[in-house]
Amino acid sequence: MSKEIQQSDDESERTELPIERGFPIERVNEIAEKEGRAKMYYRPIYTMHKWWARRLGCVFRTISLYTLLDDPEKVEVFEPGQEDETLAGWGDGDGETELDITSIIDRVDMSDPESLWELYTKDVRVEDKKVLDPFMGGGTSLVEASRFGAEAVGNDLNPVAWFVTKKELEAGQTDIEELEEAFTQVKEDVADEITQYYKTSCPNGDHDADVMYNFWVKELDCVSCGHTVPLFKDYRVAKGRYEDDDKYNVFCPDCGTVTLVDDWQSESVCDDCGHGFVPKEGNVSRGGKYNCPDCGQKYDITDAIGEQGEFRTRLYALEYYCEHCDTDGLDRSEVKGYREALPSDLESADAAEKEWKESEELAQFVPDLPIPEGSKTQSSSIDGSDVFEHGYEKWSDMFNDRQKLVLSKLLKSISEIENQNLKEYLLLAFSDSLMFQNTFTIYNLSANKVEGVFKSNAFDPQMDFVENNVWGTEYGRGTFESTWRKLLRGIRYSSAPTERYVEDGESIESSEFGKPIGENTTLRYGDARTIDKENEFDAVISDPPYYDNIIYSELSDFFYVWLRVVLQSEYEHFEPTETPKTDSIVANPSQGKGVEEFEEEIKQAFATVRNSLKEDGVFCFTYHHSDSDSWGELLESLCEVGFEVTAAYPVSADLNKLVLGESVSFDIVIVARPANDRGSTSWNSLRRDIYRTARRTRKQLEENRELSRGDIGVMEMGACFREYSKHHGKVQRDGEIMTAKEVVREIYGIIQEASDIGVEDVFIDLLDTSSPSFDDVNKLCRGTNATPEDLKETHLYNQDDGFELGTWDNEKRQAYIQERTNGDGGDHLSNLDKLQFLRYRYEKGQAVQNYVDKWDVDDDLRELAGRLADVTGDGTYTRVLGDRDITSY
Repeated sequence: MSKEIQQSDDESERTELPIERGFPIERVNEIAEKEGRAKMYYRPIYTMHKWWARRLGCVFRTISLYTLLDDPEKVEVFEPGQEDETLAGWGDGDGETELDITSIIDRVDMSDPESLWELYTKDVRVEDKKVLDPFMGGGTSLVEASRFGAEAVGNDLNPVAWFVTKKELEAGQTDIEELEEAFTQVKEDVADEITQYYKTSCPNGDHDADVMYNFWVKELDCVSCGHTVPLFKDYRVAKGRYEDDDKYNVFCPDCGTVTLVDDWQSESVCDDCGHGFVPKEGNVSRGGKYNCPDCGQKYDITDAIGEQGEFRTRLYALEYYCEHCDTDGLDRSEVKGYREALPSDLESADAAEKEWKESEELAQFVPDLPIPEGSKTQSSSIDGSDVFEHGYEKWSDMFNDRQKLVLSKLLKSISEIENQNLKEYLLLAFSDSLMFQNTFTIYNLSANKVEGVFKSNAFDPQMDFVENNVWGTEYGRGTFESTWRKLLRGIRYSSAPTERYVEDGESIESSEFGKPIGENTTLRYGDARTIDKENEFDAVISDPPYYDNIIYSELSDFFYVWLRVVLQSEYEHFEPTETPKTDSIVANPSQGKGVEEFEEEIKQAFATVRNSLKEDGVFCFTYHHSDSDSWGELLESLCEVGFEVTAAYPVSADLNKLVLGESVSFDIVIVARPANDRGSTSWNSLRRDIYRTARRTRKQLEENRELSRGDIGVMEMGACFREYSKHHGKVQRDGEIMTAKEVVREIYGIIQEASDIGVEDVFIDLLDTSSPSFDDVNKLCRGTNATPEDLKETHLYNQDDGFELGTWDNEKRQAYIQERTNGDGGDHLSNLDKLQFLRYRYEKGQAVQNYVDKWDVDDDLRELAGRLADVTGDGTYTRVLGDRDITSY
């Protein structure tokens, strides 16, 4: 029998799911670390098109595994690559002992959740399970649930999300050969014509080379003297390659040639004209001002654009690749390189501009719609970018004339494919490539590659930009051809998915699973709050929106307006000129929606979820946690609409996600079930239950799991929430009903009361963490007496120029300790302050013994010195306390 919990005397028993009893955080995270950096190998289906803040597939596969497997009689397990071989039992590897599915499921608990993990790499099928994701976004939950054979229903209000997920789920049933034939048709139609716009004279002979990237800079007239000011931040073109990888290619502002220099931050002399200049000193300063190289005038760039009505652009350099020279066996540095734009390159750009202006027929294939005013496009926005002040009014303004000409030719050819499904896949590749085909694309100087428009999840106008080769050549990122190849990998994966896992630190790929992705799935377009289902779904598995973390509707307009050109006659939700904004559940100042509005709307959506679930169903979702208030709001919303929280687990976040400030710390999985009848209780009584639950949970985890204190703290909180959920709205203190927020604050205190872990302990753990981040600060502080604010106030970390620990040689940390030492003679110094102060003085050759004597070294100080020495490998921390030969000068 599966484990069961009692609901109430008059209610039937409800099966306790594996995910409520345990979750294999350690195993998930070791895969997540690798998958987050290499999605194209782990799950190429999720690289078919951009979507923001995608949760990792391994996380949602594990959630599905631990959520959907509750009835052993309705579970089948196949060995990947052996479709006809059903594993009725499961062995321990020696072929002698067999454990049945019932035992594997029942053995999951908090101290050891990994029995079910044995099935992670197997082709597992479940019967009679229906799953909903009301906020499907990029479709991760639906893809992973469909792999288990569940009937999956997805919903989203965003038409781009709907279209991207639609094509992901249809990929497993799409014929690859037919797709390749459709691509060939487009290639034969326009590829040669398009590539002719990206040719340049090869510097090695009398033949053409392919242009990989064209480098452009914006120009303005100086408001004082009229001199043309090219808006270079600095004069770097790209880092050197091959034998010159210790040098930089820089642009000479005098003669316009591209030359190699040893140090771009120091005085350099152009090899061609002898002009001396400092490459790092461009004409754009911090604060968005230009500095006229002729008269020295400094002026706000956006003001100048507004006064002059526009900016101009100039092609100044390019990166080329020569297939002819490559075939002839020339050195790599001769086959691919950088050089200044020649007169013939400028003529080619001018000819394309002229052709575009005369191509009235092609204009219908470029969206000329106005850019909507919003939080991601105006100066009052969350990110502070204002595309309108930079002269952008229409979406077409984000592309130069050659891009518009070539993209329109390509889109026209795609639109002429007769088969709608094949046309849509070509359109999907076209849309995804647009990220790298616009004037917001930049060159990553240190990595020698382009970065697309959404490198920061915002629209950031650039002073200099890169024009990509639209169709593509042998090398290059974000071209149509390379994007198409990426899409094909995703489609092939969909028809026969595999699973990658980690064993002894190495990534291993399974054989192909027999079940393609996307079977038995349905998509709905619309607001999650309008889902009209009752008592229908066994599970809701989702990743709901989080406050103002990402305003999907505004960002996705960039793709939407291009997709709309082809899809508006096919789907009614592509008829409007922009994606829906008003009904999007997100805190968006441009819509007059703040935190309160978001919390009310997400609560309404949770109510719809509750209504859609069966009485024994489960709501599992990932969420971005930051502080006690966000816990409180979440718990309040769930409990108010009829849920009780039964578990919470920390998981690795998407490694590529970008967040603002410190508003998001790390991702958690929340497990909630329809609530039982709630009983009244006093706070004193509940407090005792919560205290015992927290201590029991911590003890169990510390004894049996290799988890960080932060991970344990999250699971402690989940267990405590379970206790509170039984009494939500009926917890009395001093005659008043306590709110969920109040209870959460108390739970924080309860968890921290019994903990002796403080700031110094957390800091040492951070020293022992590879590439620590602010997320690590949050996780390590959870369940301790330390808070991120404590560490920040004492300058044990800062985020001014990226995350940095306040080690003994950190200037801000030094200033903090010095001020306290000078002001109070050390009376208010912590032991960590004292040891870092001594370490600093020792390094500077200054006396330390007088401080050692004055501070009266005790066992605590010596113990901390030993811990610092161990974690840093720096024995000076201990020597400054006791070796007179070293500490006296």
